[in-house]
Amino acid sequence: MSKSIKFLAMAGFVAAVAACDNSPKEEFVVVQPEPISVEPTYTGKYK
Repeated sequence: MSKSIKFLAMAGFVAAVAACDNSPKEEFVVVQPEPISVEPTYTGKYK
């Protein structure tokens, strides 16, 4: 067999093994950060 056929067969084998990988995947959880300070409320007057 020629080298290109061997290379394509090996690449196909590696792709098949990678596709059948059943290892658990990491899950990323995004948590909303708490506000650093409380925003001032409108009182209606300047102080």
